[in-house]
Amino acid sequence: MNKWVITITVMLPTLIEIMDMTAVNVALGNIRGSLSAGIDESTWAITSYLVSNAIIIPLSGWLSRLFGRKKYLILSVTLFTVSSFLCGLAWNLQSLILFRVFQGIGGGALQPLSQSILFETFPPYQRGMAMAIFGIGIMFGPIMGPLLGG
Repeated sequence: MNKWVITITVMLPTLIEIMDMTAVNVALGNIRGSLSAGIDESTWAITSYLVSNAIIIPLSGWLSRLFGRKKYLILSVTLFTVSSFLCGLAWNLQSLILFRVFQGIGGGALQPLSQSILFETFPPYQRGMAMAIFGIGIMFGPIMGPLLGG
């Protein structure tokens, strides 16, 4: 497979994960209204994601060695996608918070895994260019997230 196709392929899950983080921040008022929750309660939708994300990021290196990078990336993308779908179907705030925890577990590994795959794929003289292209793509996440969430 072409190395630049790999760059785009590993960039997309990370881009979607970043868009999701910013979209929920913007949509918090709608979440609060739809689920009849207060301001303090609804912020748990953000906090639960961030905490689970912060827990899984340091573990992602060990888990990728345990399962293999490819399998762990597929598992993470699948968990993130399924939990995102379940977040959309959440019937109350508690279910949304639970699904956001799973979403954070799946999404937390996407960025470190993507960067490690790029680091392994490209020779040292091309790594800077690959990471720059990856960074340009990721930069669109915070731009697109509020547009999609608000």
